[in-house]
Amino acid sequence: MSENILKFSMNRCTSVERLDDNTLRSVCRLRDTFTCASVEILARLPDLEIIEARAQFHHEWLEPPDVDNILLKLPGVRIGAGMLKIIKGLVGEEEESRQISYMVEECCQAIIISLTRDILVQAPTSEEGKLEFFSKMVRDNIRLYNRCAAFAAGSRLVEGTEPPG
Repeated sequence: MSENILKFSMNRCTSVERLDDNTLRSVCRLRDTFTCASVEILARLPDLEIIEARAQFHHEWLEPPDVDNILLKLPGVRIGAGMLKIIKGLVGEEEESRQISYMVEECCQAIIISLTRDILVQAPTSEEGKLEFFSKMVRDNIRLYNRCAAFAAGSRLVEGTEPPG
């Protein structure tokens, strides 16, 4: 029998860092058996406007998308409500750009999540207080819905909250 006919591994990591008082950088990196890619978004605070977007994309046998041309459309876009539809409209949903579109979305979602840290440290310590606190946080900022396991559909924290859509 052939040894290890199919081998596949994947690692995706997204990070956010503050470059200065007005700028955040979010980077999504993907490395799998066939692909090595990264997307970097710079966003200006406080309005979360994308001011720059870059990417690198290499796949072993697929023709890479024209990432430079695709990402030229992103500066000026605000990270917030309706962002997913805007990203899909600008980046595209074709097979060759689907991964880049997903990585741009990951960068934007990471920025949103990173800005919730200051709110999270204000959570009450009691279980009932936490439940109400986090439920209200998702209701007030629906972009958090389904962005992590705690705010996923079916979680007590999002009961009664209508998913965006």
